[in-house]
Amino acid sequence: MQTPFSFMRRACIHCLFVLLPALAAAATDHPNVILITLDTVRADRMGFLGAKQGLTPQLDALASQSVVFEHAYSQAPITPVSHATILTGTFPQYHGIRNFGDRLPPSIPFLPEILHAQGYHTGAFVGSIILDPKNGFASGFERGLDVYNAGFHRQKTGERREASMQRRGEVTLGYVLEWVGQQKGGPFFLWFHLWDAHDPYNPPEPFRSRYPNAPYNGAIAYVDATVGKLLDYLRSQGLYDNALIAVAADHGESLGEHGELTHSIFLYDATIHVPLLLKLPRNRFAAQRVNATASLVDLAPTVLEALGQTPPAAMQGGSLLPLIGNPHPENRPSFATGDHSERSFGWSALVSLRTGNQLYVRAPTPELYNVASDPGEKVNLYPGNHAAAVRLAIQLDSFVKHISTGAPQALQDGLDEKSREKLSALGYVASAKIGSPTSIDPKDRIDVANDMHDASRKGNFSKALPPLRKAVELRPDALMAQYELAICLYETGDLNTAAAYFEILVENRPDWSDARYSLASIYARTGRPQEAAKNLLVVLQGEPDHYRANLLLGRMLFLNGTFAEALPYLEKAAAVQADSSEAHSFLADEYDKLGRAADAARERAEAHRLRASGHP
Repeated sequence: MQTPFSFMRRACIHCLFVLLPALAAAATDHPNVILITLDTVRADRMGFLGAKQGLTPQLDALASQSVVFEHAYSQAPITPVSHATILTGTFPQYHGIRNFGDRLPPSIPFLPEILHAQGYHTGAFVGSIILDPKNGFASGFERGLDVYNAGFHRQKTGERREASMQRRGEVTLGYVLEWVGQQKGGPFFLWFHLWDAHDPYNPPEPFRSRYPNAPYNGAIAYVDATVGKLLDYLRSQGLYDNALIAVAADHGESLGEHGELTHSIFLYDATIHVPLLLKLPRNRFAAQRVNATASLVDLAPTVLEALGQTPPAAMQGGSLLPLIGNPHPENRPSFATGDHSERSFGWSALVSLRTGNQLYVRAPTPELYNVASDPGEKVNLYPGNHAAAVRLAIQLDSFVKHISTGAPQALQDGLDEKSREKLSALGYVASAKIGSPTSIDPKDRIDVANDMHDASRKGNFSKALPPLRKAVELRPDALMAQYELAICLYETGDLNTAAAYFEILVENRPDWSDARYSLASIYARTGRPQEAAKNLLVVLQGEPDHYRANLLLGRMLFLNGTFAEALPYLEKAAAVQADSSEAHSFLADEYDKLGRAADAARERAEAHRLRASGHP
């Protein structure tokens, strides 16, 4: 389904006819496809885009053998929405992922599934819980993938983020290299996601010491080095030259610009302008640079066309191949949407349109910028340019209507009647549909989003409670807002109220393992062991290696005196998280009760060793 902006001018069509024969040889070889997504990486940190800090030597070297899209833009400033756009070639208004916790409809075209049907082995390796389909995020993203390597969980008190909600890029890379080494006898599609540039910026050594006053830069340098290790491996295995490698950031980071500390709300260049590289098989068109506008929605159809395949009609992006080497390329407008402010806070949603040098942002207080003369979007030209803004507003409305036409029914909105009754008992009126947009401009409330973000990051759950309660009041049907509120209530000791929210979540999202585990842990602490065990078994049915569910169920059975039944769960917990002193200590108690003294001594010694080295 082509958008109004993807119709090719005659010159572009001619360019495509020139390109396709040149790519045909690579297409017939079924080259491996490698998609590398860099979470939260600003375009202005890339050496190949003019940065002078020297942070990205590996990506710069790759750029010298790739096509560089100098003006590439994301369609949304949050991870699941942008990745859905990258992988489906459709806009958020069509694929339905608008915020955290939304589900991808099965009818949406999906690049891994398309390639899997063509005989590709497919694997995804992600660096954060935000892209873990088993934890209430990115549901549906596992479609068409032979392997989806994630397995995260919510951070516990005293637990490192890198051991729970995210992992270092080099850890994810270890799984990637193991999987790639097993791929024999057929092409593969690899999606490698790196989370390390996301806040809180905490690069490992030596990058922490190299950038002591700029940890975000240190994180970028670490991401670059990790990508370089993958590229070196591909070269050593003879897999590099004929591979199609795409590298893109899903969005950038505000770093305080326009008052936003991180990202997710605003649609300025700090979060929407992203790096985008495309290394074609046999390094065709190496070092070509495209100055025309590109969008992440164009990436999936570009990959398919480079492989000699026709993108599905439902893909809304347009191939970027016609822009390569074209002296008069089509300068397509680029669209972005920011629904997080509306869906999580009840404020107005934002949408933007970039065309030429103009950036128009539709908001309660509209904005218009000339990004050529004002790259920092400091001067709002809207008050003196109403006519130009109206033209862009009409163009934007027409575009939104077009990309929304025929969209599958969204899967994220609405609660069942039982859940609405529970919300009502909690003091909220939950409608079955989203209400009319509010007139609250996110620009006027960005400090609230910053405060809530800081409170959650620093574990100040009491401070996060008021804005979360307000968010649920404004959007009672927003499951992610309920989830965050439930977590804060749990951490502040209001277990019964937290349980009510978790019950709503698991009723509406039965596969949300983290919410179900949290509910089970509350039941265990409030004298409802049978209900706790029932929910833990559901978690383990879907995720047999769920560390915390195994540990809790095993410990409950142990304390109940059913030692034989407890053993397999405790052994599994200790095997899944071998560096957990708690798991080994509980297993030692279990072996003592079973009369296995030698095993108990071994496990107790291991627990003592781990505690001494700082492992909880």
